[in-house]
Amino acid sequence: MPVFVELSILLGITTLVAILVRMLKQPMIIGYILAGVIVGPYVLNILHATEELEVFSKVGIVLLLFIVGLHLNPKVIKEVGKISMLAGIGQVVFTSIVGFVIAILLGISKVAAIYVAIALTFSSTIIILKLLSDKKDLQKMYAKIAVGFLLVQDIIASIILIVVAMLHNQAGTDALTAINLVVLKGAALMVGLMLIGVYVLPKLIKYVAGSQELLFIFSLAWGTGLASLFLLLGFSVEIGALIAGVSLSSTAYADEISSRMRPLRDFFIIMFFLLLGSHMVLDDLGKIVIPALIFSFYVLIGNPVIMIILMNYLGYSRRTSFMSGLTVAQISEFSLILATIGMQLGHLSRETLSMVTLVGIITITASSYLILYAEKLYPRLENVIKYLEFFTHNKNEQNTVTYYTAVLFGYDKVGQDFIQAFEKIDEKYCVVDFNPVAIEQLDKQGVPYFFGDASDVEFLAELPIQKLKIAVSTISDLETNRILIKHIRAIVPKSIIVVVAHTVEDTKDLYAAGASYVIMPHHLGAQHAVKLIHKMGVDIVSFKEEKQKHLELIEERYIRSL
Repeated sequence: MPVFVELSILLGITTLVAILVRMLKQPMIIGYILAGVIVGPYVLNILHATEELEVFSKVGIVLLLFIVGLHLNPKVIKEVGKISMLAGIGQVVFTSIVGFVIAILLGISKVAAIYVAIALTFSSTIIILKLLSDKKDLQKMYAKIAVGFLLVQDIIASIILIVVAMLHNQAGTDALTAINLVVLKGAALMVGLMLIGVYVLPKLIKYVAGSQELLFIFSLAWGTGLASLFLLLGFSVEIGALIAGVSLSSTAYADEISSRMRPLRDFFIIMFFLLLGSHMVLDDLGKIVIPALIFSFYVLIGNPVIMIILMNYLGYSRRTSFMSGLTVAQISEFSLILATIGMQLGHLSRETLSMVTLVGIITITASSYLILYAEKLYPRLENVIKYLEFFTHNKNEQNTVTYYTAVLFGYDKVGQDFIQAFEKIDEKYCVVDFNPVAIEQLDKQGVPYFFGDASDVEFLAELPIQKLKIAVSTISDLETNRILIKHIRAIVPKSIIVVVAHTVEDTKDLYAAGASYVIMPHHLGAQHAVKLIHKMGVDIVSFKEEKQKHLELIEERYIRSL
């Protein structure tokens, strides 16, 4: 069967399963994994283009981590870097120790128990990021911490996988030498990227930002290019993609790039979940189901408990500890890869590999529900969680998200006037614009801004406007203003929305869409001229004075724009 036809069939089946899952109000990830099981060898057995789908899956993973990196600017890293490092390492150590003990008690050999214990420590960064993104929680404190310690886990996992792979037909000294070489290459690579980031990237990104299409292509090339470079130098594509995103995170264009990449990411990441479901190993189910359930219970309950205790020790609140803890309630693709390598090396039996796979499916499925419904679970479990607080100190956590009560869409022309109006009514304001020149002016003036296209719904969803009181759009495009009105009304129904239109028909259309007031520049200008005639008649001196005032006002605005 041609690959294109097979892909079409896979997408069709996935769509049908996704519709059913949506009707049942279940997490979409569950639907994708279930679709993978259906097209896999145990049901329909129609997925054969595994190599092609592996490539698609890898692209999805790269895009996912690239987008995460875009949100990890140096300020965020400084904010949660230390806690993420301590929590990540602490969770790996404690989870592996307890997991090893459980494995030994279940009669698993010591070597196999080490593999199983390590496999239980790693949580799926890809799945957690997808869930947090779906919940729009990536900018919250617990999510930033979770992303941090998940990435720490990924680094540890990468090192372990490198070491385990090198153990095959290699002496220990060779493995150590190879690891040292990887460290040296990594250091040289980071130095090179820092130089590019300081001297080349700022000018280049400013130039390509002048075109939406060029910005999209450049971002895609940058993310996949760095991921490929890291892969060729012996690192994982995940780390390369993340660093590619971080390198662009401090630019004014990070949010716009993120919004442009998201639909592409959603398509390719589906392939990852399809493959995950199709690769399920369900042989000898009767022998492995009890150990799998025991380990699954430990991962679903024990891992969050360990993380909650660690977060409490590090001074974080009960709620933040709980929300962060739920993100480690599953094992990851690294766990399955490690178990597969262990079987290839003869350290694990196929039965143990099947057991680890079943633990993965159970915990990924269950933890998806835990994370998506965490807000509803917390009030019911709060009285239980308090018994895990062995340390009484708490950080004075602050909301790291700045919510704006006034937003100006489109700075050019009369933007400064509206900024002054926002300042006069004492509202916390920001500006949204897609013109790099305007963004540069706003940056010089110290005005909060977001670079992005106001007609892009994905970009609008990233804006922190949940407490919005007034929005003004100087954009004259009818469709863009319709999108703005619909989006804002869905989030803050009672906010004031002021937009611009040039025709009577467009004005009526925008009022029907929900605009609070529609500015008609030509009509306003004509009304002002009529008032001048009424006031000054045909007095030429008065008109000369009015002309001079107008010129002074224009000159003042021009100077302010420089």
